[in-house]
Amino acid sequence: MKKAVAERYRNIDFSRARRGPVIKPEPGKTKISIRLDNGVLQYFRDVVDKAGGGNYQTLINDALLEHVHRRSTLDVVRQVVREELASYGAGRTSNARMHRAARSARPHRPAT
Repeated sequence: MKKAVAERYRNIDFSRARRGPVIKPEPGKTKISIRLDNGVLQYFRDVVDKAGGGNYQTLINDALLEHVHRRSTLDVVRQVVREELASYGAGRTSNARMHRAARSARPHRPAT
């Protein structure tokens, strides 16, 4: 078996070289390091394998975005319902309160 030997020093001029990645990252994306459960990672890798290829990191990003949008939509709906209920109920008594008031106003009939 042939032993790998490092290449001899070549005369390469790095005076005009720039530091950093060769390919610029997409705007609006940040590279991070995150710890995920092995099962979560395996799930997304399996989905990519079954689809015939792709990027599991994109799938994780899409799942997180969907969760964020679903939560924010749910929060908006809750706020609208609260505002509508508040304006509808302003100056009105709830049905439960009206029934309690009506029962307490009736004379008590003794049991026979």
